[in-house]
Amino acid sequence: MKRSIERLSFAGAGMALLAALPAWAQDAALQAPAAAASATVNKGDTAWMLTSTLLVMMMILPGLALFYGGLTRTKNMLSTMTQIGAVACLAMLIWVMWGYTLAFGDGGNDFVSGLGKAFLNGVTSESTAATFTAGVAIPEYVFVCFQMTFAAITVALVLGSVVERIKFSAVMAFAAIWLTIVYFPIAHMVWASGGLFFKMGALDFAGGTVVHINAGVASLVAALILGKRIGYPTERIVPHSLTMTGIGTGLLWVGWFGFNAGSALEANGSAGLAMINTFVATASGALFWMLAERINGHKGSALGFCSGVVAGLVAVTPAAGNSGPFGAIVLGAVASVICFYAVSVVKPKLGYDDALDAFGVHGIGGIVGAIGTAIVYAPSLGGPGKPDYDMAHQLIVQIEAVLTTIVWTGVGTAIAMFAARALTGLRVAADVEREGLDLGEHGERAYNY
Repeated sequence: MKRSIERLSFAGAGMALLAALPAWAQDAALQAPAAAASATVNKGDTAWMLTSTLLVMMMILPGLALFYGGLTRTKNMLSTMTQIGAVACLAMLIWVMWGYTLAFGDGGNDFVSGLGKAFLNGVTSESTAATFTAGVAIPEYVFVCFQMTFAAITVALVLGSVVERIKFSAVMAFAAIWLTIVYFPIAHMVWASGGLFFKMGALDFAGGTVVHINAGVASLVAALILGKRIGYPTERIVPHSLTMTGIGTGLLWVGWFGFNAGSALEANGSAGLAMINTFVATASGALFWMLAERINGHKGSALGFCSGVVAGLVAVTPAAGNSGPFGAIVLGAVASVICFYAVSVVKPKLGYDDALDAFGVHGIGGIVGAIGTAIVYAPSLGGPGKPDYDMAHQLIVQIEAVLTTIVWTGVGTAIAMFAARALTGLRVAADVEREGLDLGEHGERAYNY
């Protein structure tokens, strides 16, 4: 059955849980302490959300750091890991200063909330965030932390397209600007009751638009503005450690259960549905990527397996609680095959240098997943939609949300990149790029042999 809720307003506003609006997994409603007397903090749900938050943190460090780091050349391993860790830390600080209030504060409009929660003003150990069950809540600090990890990993994902030639200072400047003008507004549009996509009725269980389309499109725009790596595509540029990438893949998959199942905000059947979908869509994505390799005359590769895992995870993110298991299997397979052709055929023909295929997997996979969610949500296909579900209408809504995200992210990313260029110069010198960013930017080597 389709789950629906509306955000509870802050202190001074009416506190209500509406069941008539289409729901997103993270529509946790924030309650002022004085108004939360009727809500009970459920210790089981709170424990699950604390665990889920830490699982998402594990996706960043060490998961994404190892996944991306292994895909780079030896001379850029440490710089890649350092960039990921540093922007994640920056995102956390910005989140508690002004990110949380812009995304989930009181008031605002279709695009951002107000500044009433800046520096977590009014957030205490007593304030709560509602779950999907009336009268059941989790501590607001837990909700703040959970959403904080989403912001941190999203900006880190963008770096996959620009590693091996972007300055560390440029990364930090870009991250601060991009989070403010791109990520926070998109998060508000999707998950806040006053947000544009929320009011449209778009379905996004755990961040297909907010995280993956957002990061993927930003990756493409950033790569185009930054330019190609020296030697690309004429020189042989290959991953230096698929072993590390494989370890990172495993950590990402495990952490993704916090990402998807945690987005139910409760330890219940919805979390269980998101969990099984995260298992089977990912398994399907991994095998179908290798199958696509085989059909196209290649051996099924370890890199293909890892890429397929991530493609399946990306695709199922918006559908995690909005699909039945068999719909998730099909969605993972379709997205994986489309992503395979995006990175192996389309990318070489167009000639852009998306270094680690952030756009090819996250952007393309996110688009497939977001649009596909409208299909797998149908009860006739095993989804949780109501018997009178209108697939055609939902497809239009999903496509509108995807297109709006692409435009907003594309323009915002261009602004952030040009601003970073004006502040830092953006790209390392040619001799630093040839030597490697580990030494040139950080004065260290990943391996001493």
